[in-house]
Parts: sequence; C-alpha cells; structure tokens
Amino acid sequence: MARVNSSQSTLQPFDARPLFKQVRSSLLQLLGDLSPPDWDRPTAAGHWLVSDIAAHLLGDDVSRLSRSRDDYPGPGPSVGETLAQFLNKFNEQWVEACARISNQVIQDLLAVTSDLMMSYWQQVDLDSLGEPVSWVYPGQPAPVWLDCARDFTEDWIHQEQIRQAVGREQRPDVTVLYAVLDTFMHAMIHTLYQHDLPHGSTLVVRLEPELHTSWRWSHGGGGWSASAGVEQPTTEIISGWAHTDCRGASGGNPQRAWHSVTKVVDSDS
Repeated sequence: MARVNSSQSTLQPFDARPLFKQVRSSLLQLLGDLSPPDWDRPTAAGHWLVSDIAAHLLGDDVSRLSRSRDDYPGPGPSVGETLAQFLNKFNEQWVEACARISNQVIQDLLAVTSDLMMSYWQQVDLDSLGEPVSWVYPGQPAPVWLDCARDFTEDWIHQEQIRQAVGREQRPDVTVLYAVLDTFMHAMIHTLYQHDLPHGSTLVVRLEPELHTSWRWSHGGGGWSASAGVEQPTTEIISGWAHTDCRGASGGNPQRAWHSVTKVVDSDS
C-alpha cells in the first residue's frame, strides 16, 4: 500500500505508519533539545505555548490508545454539543490539567506513549473501517489507513508549529510533505460539494516549488471524483504555500486550508 512521491496523484490509499514513526522520532529529539525558555514560547496554534502543544500530543496518544486499542468509549458530546465543540473543550481541559506537570514529565510520558502508539498502529488492518474522519466522510466510518494518516498529519503539523516557535525550522522531507498534503487533499471533494459548480468542471491543484506534483478533480455524472485525466481544467490553482501555510490545518480539519482554493473556484464558475 505504500506510495512514494508522484507527479500526479489520484488520491489512492497509502500506509502512513513508516512516516508516522519517522516524524514522531524527530519530535522526541526536538523536545529533548529544547531549552527551558523554549517551552514557554508562543506558537501558531492559537494561545497554546510549546509546552501546551506537547501536552496536547500526549493527550492525543492517551485518547487514541484508550478508545481504539482498549475499546474504552469515554465521554462524548453532550446534548446539543457538536463534535467540534466537544473536541475543543476536551483539548483545552487536558492542556489545562497538564499545566500541573513538568515539561520533563511530559517529555518522558510522550516517549512511552510513542512506543505504544507505533505498536498499536502496526497491529491494525489498514483496509478495515475505523473512526470517522469528518473532513472526508462526515458521520461515516473511514478506512483505517486514512484514520492513521490523519493522526500522522496532525503530529507533523504540531511539530512544525514547535519548530517555527523555537527557531528550529528545517527543510522539509519531500516524501513526508507529500504524504501530509496528499492526505489533506482527500478533504477537497467534501469541500467542493459545498459550492455550486457546473457539471463538467475540473479543478487542478499544483503545489510548487516544494513539490512538483498535482491533484485533479472532475465533476461528472456521478458527482465529484479524483481523476488522472489530462483534460484542460476549468480552474487551476498553483500555490507555493505547501510547507508554510498548511500549518493552518491543525486541529484536524484541512478544509480551512482550502478556503482560498474554493474562493478561486467560485470566481471561475
């Protein structure tokens, strides 16, 4: 199922586990190199500091292992509360609770949960159905490979936010960056359905200069679908934001990263 970088993607399933392990190892090394003042630096993740992002990632690990590995349901949204509201509240409560924990303990616990997480993902059937991925399959079970890829992208984005905050940015691994963006591109069809576009419309997104690759969608008789065709697109987006602006997709919803795309689509429709 693994896939390497391609000049034209048709959004096929892929195994994110090797890259997830690579990214998490890099995160642990980064956290180990931080100075005490680094942990208190503000980040692009709203009001969260570097220490808050690390605590949030620990919370993600604990939650994933509890509900997916151990089948522990835990609390869910209250009556009248949306999933997004519940998750935002859950994340804030966890980060606030972790304010009582030292940065070293957070780092030590992440080292433990990282091993448990990688072990869990190695045991799953990527082709089976798992948790919903709301920005691709709202309210429906998603393939486990996509669920894993979703967690991988969030891990990568939060690490990039930390790197930016502490001045330790580095040239991105093209294979990792491609996998992150290819995962996000699965949100495009759901986004396109929110816009009134005519039958026969074709959208192509090219990301340069970091990636010489493109993604294509066509609006046929059965609705929107990813395609590998060479027909002339009705709308083409050429973007250079691949590495920097995708940090804005944190929180698990890359549809926010496609707002500029859909605005251009609207103007051309």
